[in-house]
Amino acid sequence: MPAGGGNQSAAVLAVEETFADVVDPAPALPARRGPRIAFGLYWAHVFALFGLGASNTLLGLAVLGSPFSGKLRGLGRRAVRPLLVVAALYVLLLGVSIVFSFDPERSARGMSEVFSLCTLLLGLALLRNERAVRLALDAIVLLAIFESLAGLVQLVAAGGPDLDHRIHGSMSHYMTFSGVLMIADLVLLGRLLAGARAGESRGDGRRDWRLWALLPVNAALIATLTRSAWVGLAAGVVALLLLGRRRLLLWWVPVALLALLLLPSSVLERAASIVDPGDLTNADRICMAQAGWSMIRERPLVGQGPNMVEERYPLYRLPNAWRLSIPHLHDAFLQVAAERGVPALLALLLLLGLPAARALGAYRREGGRGGPRADLWLGVLGALVAFAVAGLFEDNWGDVEVQRLVLVLLAVPYGLVGAGADEPASDGDAALA
Repeated sequence: MPAGGGNQSAAVLAVEETFADVVDPAPALPARRGPRIAFGLYWAHVFALFGLGASNTLLGLAVLGSPFSGKLRGLGRRAVRPLLVVAALYVLLLGVSIVFSFDPERSARGMSEVFSLCTLLLGLALLRNERAVRLALDAIVLLAIFESLAGLVQLVAAGGPDLDHRIHGSMSHYMTFSGVLMIADLVLLGRLLAGARAGESRGDGRRDWRLWALLPVNAALIATLTRSAWVGLAAGVVALLLLGRRRLLLWWVPVALLALLLLPSSVLERAASIVDPGDLTNADRICMAQAGWSMIRERPLVGQGPNMVEERYPLYRLPNAWRLSIPHLHDAFLQVAAERGVPALLALLLLLGLPAARALGAYRREGGRGGPRADLWLGVLGALVAFAVAGLFEDNWGDVEVQRLVLVLLAVPYGLVGAGADEPASDGDAALA
């Protein structure tokens, strides 16, 4: 045996043991290593988003190893086909917009998004039972815990919430940081609203370590002073209450207003600026939207080209716009339409809408909040609503880390066995359900 071979075998066996019940209920066999390692790499690439380079490396390894997992055949399921068609259309329209771009060479860099979409494809293949789905969502929660604690350390160093010193954890930008926390927050709130599951007594939050993450995650999210994430969070919470406990809406608003009084003045001033027409950033975003509509009207079918909005914005900029140049239009949907055309925007809306509709249907079929997997359905739906609403004020779809978490969530409604009556479960998946 080569030197170090024993250690290597032990490491492989450790990975197999960790994810053994995720991919196969049978005893560990050499032939079963592929699925377990593939899932382990997928799980790790989600958690490793605190370092995008590490996440990309792990995703690349997962893609390379997926053909040996034997799970890719799951992509042929009837329920998955409409989503795959939409994803393929989205990629095709991306290619078309590059070809017709004002600068195809610059726009070609947008093809890197195809690699990120592998998170969705692998999720559809590997997240095939409830245990796997829960572990994948745990990766999102653990990532949020790590990031929120890092952000709170930065907050203490800054002496409190400060627009000149925005906390960002290990992320490159506070917008990315807040987007990641927002998604994890809604996943956790869905669990709180439906009651703890996965082997724990329902509703006994004291026995669910994940719910304790709500404290640092929300504290850090508030301290980011990121208004788009706040608005998205509020929309997601309202969606959860409408789906889960409508009666809570009667007192949720006054309680929320009371809680606002306990926040620092810097947070309150920032929140008030959301509806302030005299705020410079608000006025500037209106100017961006008008410029974006001009771009779309000029080229409604193919757009300006990926990565061309920043380049061509000065041509459409209104005279009263605050900033001379911008990185994007601060609206995910307007950005896609301006870059790639209206058909690409419609493809994106379907990409987000089909899984959301499937999750909503399954949630209702399983008995609503009383269903066995209500926490998963509520978490996915709340997070997708929050992401979509926040996307009206920020280009969060163009944020790789945030997009990658959303892609994981889009795969969840297709991975829960028995979520729909349109497909039979495999023997292995049925044993795990």
